[in-house]
Amino acid sequence: MKKYSKAFLRQLYRTMLRIRVCEESLVAPILNGDVRCPVHLCSGEEAVAAGVCAALDDTDCVFGNHRSHGHFVAKGGRIDALVAEIYGKETGCSRGRGGSMHLIDPEKGMMGAAPIVAGTISLAVGAALASHIRREKRVSVSFFGDGATNEGVLFECMNLAALKKLPIIFVCENNFYATHMPVAECRPDCDIADIAKPFNIPNVRVDGNNVLEVFETAKEAVAACRDGSGPFFIEAMTYRLRGHVGPDDKIQGAHTDIRPQEEIDMWKKKDPVINFERCLLDDGMLNESDVSAIKKEIDQEVREAHVFANNSPYPAESELSVYVFK
Repeated sequence: MKKYSKAFLRQLYRTMLRIRVCEESLVAPILNGDVRCPVHLCSGEEAVAAGVCAALDDTDCVFGNHRSHGHFVAKGGRIDALVAEIYGKETGCSRGRGGSMHLIDPEKGMMGAAPIVAGTISLAVGAALASHIRREKRVSVSFFGDGATNEGVLFECMNLAALKKLPIIFVCENNFYATHMPVAECRPDCDIADIAKPFNIPNVRVDGNNVLEVFETAKEAVAACRDGSGPFFIEAMTYRLRGHVGPDDKIQGAHTDIRPQEEIDMWKKKDPVINFERCLLDDGMLNESDVSAIKKEIDQEVREAHVFANNSPYPAESELSVYVFK
């Protein structure tokens, strides 16, 4: 901990807390019907987005998936634009046309997210190929879940990336469940990082709830990619504290979350935000007044984001076909 500056550690903490507070602020609007689109909350997985994006430059590219609020925020996207998009408002980052699963901010390097499983992996490889051809130092990152590792496009992309030594980091956020199916029930080998070995891609499994471990691994991967030694594969072991979609996976009164309560309780003890906050307090990098001030500032930012979203207009009906490819 001592090798990091206090400013850097505080920024990591702030990033994770901004993601957490934003995510939890969406629970009530989802449950009371103010938010109509499907929302996949990433509470519990904040350390992966924060740690990886802390190792990137503004010009580096990130491609997300159905659970990408954290990637958007960690890469520098505005929370008010995120919340407005989830509400389907014109002021949202996708002009209210995309909702929770279609997030983008090219100026910050957030190049897009999409709900199709493994749907943006090939786009990330394409961006890395463009960087390679142009002899740029820009790195691309593809975030995907453990369920995407069963899709053929990932293996095709790893092959091309390895063949061309592309500057791309494949980041598998392994939360142990593909929707509601445990990894062990759909894979004969649960060591996902090993899938990169046949392509001679450096690979590592990390504690995805330890933001500094994620950061150090991502920093190593970024350096390799910038030096022409890409690609790199990271499997980050983490856990979502909310349902697959929505706060608790309740559908018309039925509870579809099959995870054992004792498993959920165990992972709550590994909460990346709470544990990192505790470490910073114990090491003197933060004191209680610092924590209180940061939380107050972020709470205010998120409240204002919801006010902004609620006061923003919906897209006009006359523009129904605008931004539609014809």
